[in-house]
Formats: sequence, C-alpha cells, structure tokens
Amino acid sequence: MAILGSLRKNSVVLITVIGMALFAFVISGVFDGKGYTSQDPIGMVNDQDLSIEEFRNQVDFLERSYNLSGMNAVNSVWDQTVRNLILKNQFELSGVDSGKDHLEYILSQNPSFNSEPSFLNDAKIFEIEKFIDLIVEYKTTNPDAYEQWKKQESIFQSQSNEKIYFDLISSGINFSYKDGEFEYLLQNDRVDIEYVQIPYSSIPDSLVKLKNSDVQKYIKSNHTDFKIDASRSIEYVLFEEKPSIEDENETKSFLESFLVEKKEYNDISKQEETIPSLLTAKNLTEFINQNSEIKFDSIYVPKGSLPNNDANILFNLNKGQNYGPYLDDEYFKISRMLDKKKGGNIRASHILISFKGSKNASPEITRSKSEARKEANRILKLVRKNPDSFSGLAFEFSDGPSKSSGGDLGFFQEGAMVKPFNDFVFSKKEGTIGVVETDFGFHVINIVAKEDLVLLASIAIKNIPSENTSDKTFNLATKFEINLSKNKNLNELAKENNYEIKPVSNIKILDDNLPGLTNQRRLVQWLFSEEVELNSYKRFDLSNGGYLIAQVTDLREEGLSSVEDVTFTAVPKVRNQKKAELIIKQNKKNKSLEDLANNNNTEIKKALALNQKNATISGAGREPLLVGHAFGLKVDQISDFIIGENGVYKIKVTKKDKSSGLDTYSSYQNQLLLSSRPSVNSTLYQAVKESAEIIDNRSTYY
Repeated sequence: MAILGSLRKNSVVLITVIGMALFAFVISGVFDGKGYTSQDPIGMVNDQDLSIEEFRNQVDFLERSYNLSGMNAVNSVWDQTVRNLILKNQFELSGVDSGKDHLEYILSQNPSFNSEPSFLNDAKIFEIEKFIDLIVEYKTTNPDAYEQWKKQESIFQSQSNEKIYFDLISSGINFSYKDGEFEYLLQNDRVDIEYVQIPYSSIPDSLVKLKNSDVQKYIKSNHTDFKIDASRSIEYVLFEEKPSIEDENETKSFLESFLVEKKEYNDISKQEETIPSLLTAKNLTEFINQNSEIKFDSIYVPKGSLPNNDANILFNLNKGQNYGPYLDDEYFKISRMLDKKKGGNIRASHILISFKGSKNASPEITRSKSEARKEANRILKLVRKNPDSFSGLAFEFSDGPSKSSGGDLGFFQEGAMVKPFNDFVFSKKEGTIGVVETDFGFHVINIVAKEDLVLLASIAIKNIPSENTSDKTFNLATKFEINLSKNKNLNELAKENNYEIKPVSNIKILDDNLPGLTNQRRLVQWLFSEEVELNSYKRFDLSNGGYLIAQVTDLREEGLSSVEDVTFTAVPKVRNQKKAELIIKQNKKNKSLEDLANNNNTEIKKALALNQKNATISGAGREPLLVGHAFGLKVDQISDFIIGENGVYKIKVTKKDKSSGLDTYSSYQNQLLLSSRPSVNSTLYQAVKESAEIIDNRSTYY
C-alpha cells in the first residue's frame, strides 16, 4: 500500500499499475504498439476484423508481464479476444448494459482498489466518491491519465455486462413441478428383466466381409464425429551437441585445479604469490564468485535438495571436507562442507484461533482475547487425546489460511515465522504439541518433523560441449543432409548410419511443442508452407544446440477421416453392425428366450431393479437402448431383437414397479437446478461460439 500511495503522485503510473494488476491484457489497446504498418487482420469474428497491430501489442504485454512464451501467449490472447467480441455481440442483442452501481460494485470488490488508502474513508471502507473525484481531477489536470482510465473503464463495463448477462441466463434456467416429478420417476421406477445376449465376440471377424465403402458411408453419416483438421507427419534425426567424455574430463580437471593452491608470478609486484584453493581461501564468497558460474549461496539446504547420486556423501561430509567433481543437473561441481544445522528444517501444523483486534483477523471474528485463549486450550486438549484428529480440527476451527490443508505449513527454516512461533518450534523436540500466542492470535502447534541442514560452498562449471565437439556435430549433420539430397529417403539413410529415427504424427498448424521437442514453431510453419510436399526435408537449429533434420511422411488436409484413421473407432462399430445383421438372420426362428439361449449355447440372465438413470446391465455392460426398450414393454412381453453396444439381445419384462408419488418434488427440482446451472455459462458460450463466423489467420503471423 505504501508503494501505491506514493504512486498517487504520478497519476499515470497509478492507473497503469492498477490496470496491469487487474488484467492479463487489455483488449481496448491501452498499450502502445511498435509502429507496425497496417496489415491484413489476424482474424475475423462475425464480420469484425481483429487488428494484427493490436493483437501483437497484447501478445507482447503477456510475454513481458506474465512470462508466457510463444504460442501460449498468442493462443491466450486469441481465446480472450474471440470471447470478448462474441459476448459483446450478445450484450448488444440482449440489451445488457452496466450503470454506475455496477461499476461501483466491481471497484469495491477488487483488492487493488478497496485497499488503496487514497480511496478509503475514515472507517477504512472504499468510497466511490473519492475515486470519482480523482478521475474528475484527471479530466482537467491530466488528460493522458483520464484517457487511460476511460479505456480501463470499458473493460470493467465488459466484465460487469458479462456477469449481468450470465446471471440473467442462469436465473432463467428453472424446472417445473412436472420436471421434478419426471426426474423422480426416472430414478425410482423399476423394471426386472430376463434377457439373452449374443455378444459380437461370438462371431469371428473372418465371417464378416467389411468393405471400405461401408466404413466411408458410416463416416459420412456421422461426419461431426470424424472431422479432422489439416495435419502433417514427419520423421526426423537429431544431431545433438552433447559434451563428449573428453569434454567432461577436461571440465573435471579444471574443477580439480581449484582444490590445490597454486604459485603464480605477479608482474606488478614482481613477486611469486600463492593462489588459494577452495579449502584454503579466507574470503570464500569472493573466491567462489570469481571462479564459479553459479554465485555463492549462503542458504542451508536439506538432503532432499542435493543430487540423488551424491546426496549421501555430500550430506555426511565433515566440516571442512570437500567432494567432487560430481554432476548436478547441467553443472559439474566441487563442494566444501561449511556447516551443519541440527534440526534446522522444521515441518509443523497449526490451528490459529484469532480474536477481535488480532493481526489480519477477519471482520467476522468477534471473540475476545480471553475467549480465544480458552478455545485454543480446549482444542489443545482434544489434539493431545487424539493427535490424528489435528488435520480435521484444523479444517473445522482454524482461522488461518492453512486450514484448507489441515493446518500444514510444510517445511520452513529459522526466521520464517514470527518470533514466539519460531522460538517454540525450534526449542522443542519433534512430536511436541502446544499453544503459543502471537500477534495473529493463539496457535495450537504440532511439530511434525525435523531434519538437518547443510551449508555447502560449491564451484560450478556448466557441462557444455567444446568447440571441437560442436564442429563435429555440425559436420555430421551437414554430411547427412548432403547425402539425403541424393538418397531422398531419411529412413533408409538413418538406418545405414545407425542414427535413431523418430516419428511425429498429426502435427497441427498452430502447434509449437512436439513430443520431445520444444519451441519448434519454425518447423511447423515450414510444414504448412506452400513449398512443402511429400518427402520434402529441411534442417533446423535446436535452441539448446545441435540440429534436427526432418522429412515429411504424410500430408493431410482438413476434411473427414480416412478409413485408415478410424481403425479403432468407426471400423469396430461398422463390423458390429454387420455382425448384428448376421446374428439376427441366423436366429429369426428363435422366438422365445429359451430357444434363443439353447440354439446359441448360452443362458437366460436376469437384471433386477433397472431404472432409466442407470443404463448398466449386470452381466452385459452399458446398454442404454436395452433399458429404454424394457420400460416400453408390458409384463411378460418379449421384445424383438435389440442391437446393443456389446451384442444382440432379446428381453422379457418379468416385473414393473411403479413408484408411488410424493407430496412434493421440490428436492428433485433442486437436483436438476444444481446439476444444470453451474455449466450453463460454458455451455451457452460454446453454443454461441459455434454459431459465430470465425476466421483464424494466426498461422500467417506466428
């Protein structure tokens, strides 16, 4: 707050900082562009162009301010921009608009405004008039700040409109008395059946002649399920720049030189001087910072943070001992043990009982300090009687933010907690439970675990390839590429040279990361360029060093899946349709369940108490069509053949239980409301989006 208070002196900065804290990006173009010239739009939503200049500004802002990278930022901006435009159109159609009261509510509920001292009254409550006064002042004294606010105000208004719109839609989702009654009957009407199942697996696949035209017909009749986007497939070979054994040995030798003092002649002093080692350096921080690629860190660490292969040795070094070289992630290191802290890392749980006036206490807290002490002691007795109840009691009684995790604070080191809390946990042994008073209230504390810490001084050198190794990698990749221009078959050439071949299928036009390969946007752009055809190949540099040579193995354009694509989806369904026809043809004469069972060497099974909300049949699996047929038959009536999910059936209804009515079906009406309203926002937006005309040109620019 002190920072925001000081920013008030610079009104433009104040509004900008608050706005940045509130939004991942600003659609209305608050941030200046980079001087891009007018270009074709990056997209279109219902005839409204999306400016590429404005879009780039928003992407740049996300990358700078929220550390999003590449296509993650692009896709985030795209999704939000499309959403805003689609909903804006809905607001206009439905007449939804926000007034002053709506804006006041949004501002008063946001911490960036309701905790800013400039906007609070004497009772420390957000006062809209104070905010309005500041904006009015800006209008005459600082036009830039005023315009900045007007743009942000439109974003607030859009947020408010969205809330009003979805609240109206949600409140319109209601269910009548009859809806509740129908839901009750679906859940409580029961039917018992006997059935015979002839599973599809009883017919060998070899007896069913399946034509490609049959599968294609199925795909076309279910085209919404088999739409595919344009995609590409490749095979590639990697030429990674990895340090050789010689490179690693050279790095180790270099590190080992810091373990021994050296004599060097100083041209300035004209004397021989002793260069200290890691073991003898008096100013260890300066010594490490001069020689290591990772600066000295004085933080004590637990055993679990050390590299797995060397943790035991490092953790058990005596003070002053050294170890290494050893590999820690991307670095070779040598380390010297400086110090150990017994029990320096503590894991504790607490139940906070705050009182009126205690630090950060919720306004709802009304208990006095003495009442809080009494309550903490009451909980302490409960915990001591049953230590396993601590987590549950924290969920129920704690006033602290850790209540959601059962009071668990995780591991922490000395000084991380306020002094009374800190003194208690570091002076008591593991397993101790007690009460401590701090400015926040009374804490019922359980010391869950203690572990030792060590302080190491390490010189680290990154494990990277030498220039000679990099040159060899370049030469190998170049030679392979030249030979590929003659051979034209990457797979064959890789096998001849014992290189590993890696395939990647179904690459989409907006993909960025591929399996095992990050930041491959240039490769994907090339794959969807006009120059690419089957068997095209190209070399790409890897961001972490080395090269990738890829060859196109498949090109697919947007449309419907091919027969080859649906081997595990459509083909089994079409095959089962054919089997169903064959089963019905073979059993036309079997009218009774007994005849059907006897002639197919199976048995009559029973399924009891079926209801229309559960389509699972005991012994048969999920069969919604079978359940539906059962409720449509009379008692003792035998069905025709039913083509189900897992086979062909005949069923006979043996009993029907019609549930008795209720005095009221309000609980079932509420069930329907609770299950329907939470998803209405996303369902509605998806429906409106699907009906919108959206043109996406992202791949042209990114």
